[in-house]
Amino acid sequence: MPASTTPPFNPGDPLGVDDLLAPEDIAVRDTVRGWAADRVLPHIADWYERGELPGIRELARELGAMGALGMSLTGYGCAGASAVQYGLACLELEAADSGIRSLVSVQGSLAMYAIRRFGSEEQKQGWLPRMATGEVIGCFGLTEPDHGSDPAGMRTYAKRDGSDWVLTGRKMWITNGSVAGVAVVWARTDEGVRGFVVPTDAPGFSAPEIRHKWSLRASVTSELVLDEVRLPADAVLPEATGLRGPLSCLTHARYGIVWGAMGAARSSFDAALAYARTREQFGKPIGGFQLTQAKLADMAVELHKGVLLAHHLGTRMDAGTLRPEQVSFGKLNNVREAIEICRTARTILGANGISLEYPVMRHATNLESVLTYEGTVEMHQLVLGKALTGLDAFRG
Repeated sequence: MPASTTPPFNPGDPLGVDDLLAPEDIAVRDTVRGWAADRVLPHIADWYERGELPGIRELARELGAMGALGMSLTGYGCAGASAVQYGLACLELEAADSGIRSLVSVQGSLAMYAIRRFGSEEQKQGWLPRMATGEVIGCFGLTEPDHGSDPAGMRTYAKRDGSDWVLTGRKMWITNGSVAGVAVVWARTDEGVRGFVVPTDAPGFSAPEIRHKWSLRASVTSELVLDEVRLPADAVLPEATGLRGPLSCLTHARYGIVWGAMGAARSSFDAALAYARTREQFGKPIGGFQLTQAKLADMAVELHKGVLLAHHLGTRMDAGTLRPEQVSFGKLNNVREAIEICRTARTILGANGISLEYPVMRHATNLESVLTYEGTVEMHQLVLGKALTGLDAFRG
């Protein structure tokens, strides 16, 4: 290629990934980035320090007005966006804070996705339009106090009583739980694992908020308590029997995390790069020293490799060819590398790296939760190990 046609090097997009995006993709990304800059970034350090997400219902309605809730779903008021566009939105939301991206992921990729894929027409019509606008916030109850990585061991149980169902049990670490108007709850039954659409004002349902977190502090996290919650027969998700249902929802949510983690990494990298250009030691900016440049180069390589991987998985999802093992590949790599980018960024900022005046430590602590939820490192390693060897090591 002649030198005159070669574009200049862009430190913010060193691999030219933007060239892979359609104009509508960029429009979605820029809209979400602008909203986050206006509505989240000026306040997030204070919210995080206080351990609160004030105005969550208003934020949800604003996200709904943007089309960000259930945005990759079709019909029922959902935006019908591409997987790549949904991923770009997740990246921008998590660049602001993992708690904001978690709000959107749980609403759209777990609660709404479960109802859209496995629900009856009545359930879809009754819940999805209001969830798409943010009028109703949803949560997703699968993890239990004693059963996380092994959902088959869940103890929450639903029994038939005439034509009704009666649910008893507990769920733990549930994002949006105490502000939700509807919960998708998975329970054992005599017919296998089933999903239930549970209005949170049902007698016997409560969602005490979990406090004293050092991660995802600007996020609502709750326990769900189901004390003989009586539901009508049509509360069950008719198209989901067995663990296939909840696990397919988790695959969809994990895909968003593949993108989101790179948002946290980008925010931390940008903070470190700006700091290195202006912080002076020994008579010059620290960005002029070889060791700092080596750190920045390594961080940029992993950041933009991760974005490329996320984009590749998005194009496969849009084509209908994405496999769960490939999502595990992305989640394992991108979250792990994002944490390392945050830690390296912290070293560049020195003592300032622990201050909430900078985003780095906040992202690092948030990513410790992201590393664990939607499948731990070990679980994704075993998913890939089984796919590579053909041998199942989960129970041995």
